[in-house]
Amino acid sequence: MDHRATARDLRRRTRAAVLRHIVLTGETTRAQIGQRCRLSQATVANVVSDLIHEGLVEERGTLPSEGRPIGRIRAATDGPCLIGVDVSEQGVTADLFDLTLHRIDRVSQQLHPGEAGPKTVAEALQEAVERIRTANRERWSHLVGIGLGLPGIVETAADGTTTFYAQNLGWLPARLEDICPDNGVPVFADNGIRTLTAAEMWLGAAVGVQHGIVMFVGHGISVGIISSGQLLRGTAGSAGEFGHTKIALGRRRCQCGQYGCFQAHVGGEAILDRWDGRLRSDRGPEEPDGPAEEARLSEFLAAAEAGDKKARRVLDDVTRTLALGIANLVNLFNPEQVLLGGWVGTKLLEARPADLESYVRQFALVRPGQEVRLGGCQLGKDAVAIGAALLPLERLIESNLRSPEVAH
Repeated sequence: MDHRATARDLRRRTRAAVLRHIVLTGETTRAQIGQRCRLSQATVANVVSDLIHEGLVEERGTLPSEGRPIGRIRAATDGPCLIGVDVSEQGVTADLFDLTLHRIDRVSQQLHPGEAGPKTVAEALQEAVERIRTANRERWSHLVGIGLGLPGIVETAADGTTTFYAQNLGWLPARLEDICPDNGVPVFADNGIRTLTAAEMWLGAAVGVQHGIVMFVGHGISVGIISSGQLLRGTAGSAGEFGHTKIALGRRRCQCGQYGCFQAHVGGEAILDRWDGRLRSDRGPEEPDGPAEEARLSEFLAAAEAGDKKARRVLDDVTRTLALGIANLVNLFNPEQVLLGGWVGTKLLEARPADLESYVRQFALVRPGQEVRLGGCQLGKDAVAIGAALLPLERLIESNLRSPEVAH
């Protein structure tokens, strides 16, 4: 046995546990770190001292005490920083965060319907990152890395090559370096639903959840699956493409080209098409996705609430179908919690919370249906970018990335 390697591994794990606790709690003390991480005060003192020297942690003030003042420990706010990017067919939103995950800056590059593709997304992403660099030159040298939350399947091969496949959007497969050109800092990527789920696990409604489902309902439908406190990824990173689960033979055609997909019945475009028959392809370039479609969804829900027969009929069917999909996940994974998010999922939950919960329990097996809680995501539209920023932060915590040099 290589005792030196074992000792290094132990130090790395201890450092990771302490830094993770500090980042997650926001503010803590050495005594609390020792209790939470089950470490001696001597070990905690040494690790915290090292993290302060690296510029990752800072001591900000003290707490009152009968004896020696108690130092308040938190992640450094003026040291290393992270960029998290939400990439979608509507455009690119890039956020700059400090290590407390406080947003320092945000740049959005909107794309009009029909424009989006790997090439145009790459151009928008490069422009957004460059604008952040120009506006935050004093922090750029402290940038740990860039994380991307991408649509579709994100697959990393054994040689480290990352490719993403957005079949649902009609995009050709693209490599990570084609989407995010070299900016001199490490770049990481994952599927957007998993970055969203990770954000909810760190800071939102899924904190402490060991077995859960986070369902994003927008144009498409994806789920993040939490199993034993970890994100389920699958063989090649495609776990969670629940929107393409077939619930009917034939009937409605999905964006992926097949028929009967769950999202072809419950996705945002499908709902609006069933209500007013106005597809995205019917709109001009002056009408971008996003705000316009959210406004139409609000009109649809208001019409149903006001008694419009067609709107109410569509909403009733969508509610039952969405609950059916959730119940299938409850039967498959026996989660303690199912969280709904996305611009469609959030509004449907607000409009029909009792009906959704009732139908889920009706369609699920009795015992799993009794055990699950249905709720909403907390982080809203920021979640994908926050979760993307966690990709380089996780590597930093696990010591797989070197902290940028910070002046002391």
